[in-house]
Amino acid sequence: MEQLPEVLIPVSVIISARNEAKNLQENLPFILQQNYSDFEVVVINDCSYDASDVVLEDMQRLYPQLKVVTITEHDRFKTGKKFALTLGIKAAKNEYLLFTDADCKPASVNWIARMAVNFSTQAQIVLGYSPYYKTGNFLNPFTRFETLKTGINYLSSALTGDPYMGIGRNLAYTKTLFFSQKGFASHMHVISGDDDLFVNQHATADNTIIEIHPDAFVYTSAKTTLTSWYRQKKRHMGVGKLYKNKHRHMLSFDAISGSLFYILLILCLIFKYEPLLALGLFAFRLILQLIIYSKILKKLGGKDLIWYLPFFDIIYYMYLNVFGLIGTLLKTTQWK
Repeated sequence: MEQLPEVLIPVSVIISARNEAKNLQENLPFILQQNYSDFEVVVINDCSYDASDVVLEDMQRLYPQLKVVTITEHDRFKTGKKFALTLGIKAAKNEYLLFTDADCKPASVNWIARMAVNFSTQAQIVLGYSPYYKTGNFLNPFTRFETLKTGINYLSSALTGDPYMGIGRNLAYTKTLFFSQKGFASHMHVISGDDDLFVNQHATADNTIIEIHPDAFVYTSAKTTLTSWYRQKKRHMGVGKLYKNKHRHMLSFDAISGSLFYILLILCLIFKYEPLLALGLFAFRLILQLIIYSKILKKLGGKDLIWYLPFFDIIYYMYLNVFGLIGTLLKTTQWK
């Protein structure tokens, strides 16, 4: 059995929750029962009108390390997730902050330890990974595939010294970094981006590290309807236009070049222009993908998706271009 690293760094886990009574009841105990000696959990009850307050009060009686920050609805001032997180960060007593969502559950009791050990280096930002549960829903395979592709991109980019985003379901950074960079001030007007925009603006090769041990994964349930999935993706893709120019260009090139490959392949086959060469290039590219992706997908808990690769790869590049355009043209007005 692999030995768990010894960590003595005090950690504050921060969760912003709006009308999440059911998820808090199901998932919060797994966070409060982590195998870690010095941590608190700060839950921001953000203008909830369900039974979240009752659930949190009951848990506070059982877990003294649970701290609750309550935001009440204002008639003229509408709050968002960034405002809630800022209050939670201010309320946190520790320098090292670990973020997740109410609908998330750590893969093990060692989640905090696995993430926190990275702060024993010079890191100020730790990028974690958050896969979706595998289910029988018709959207689930592609949703998991898209999450894996996104994870491969941002984690590998960080490994090569050019971090450009993180996922708020599993992300850590220091309070000092947050306040020295004035928090979310530069993009407070944008509904999304509490995770990826913050990382995009402040992560560097020297201050960022990744953590992909299976014990450090945080699982969540994927959207199960096209409507909810569309809303989620529109919100996520809408912040890409605010990335640094070099990252926008990099991601745009990936989306456009991948789509052009399949468009040209189809045109060559339809008009019978060097069809054998076109199919040969497709086969060569697919073999390389299978070789490279098989190991990565296994490491990130998605080895079953390797068989979907030829089909999902086409859909993935169509999705990138369509939602990239939607995110640029349409504005999202609410986070929850």
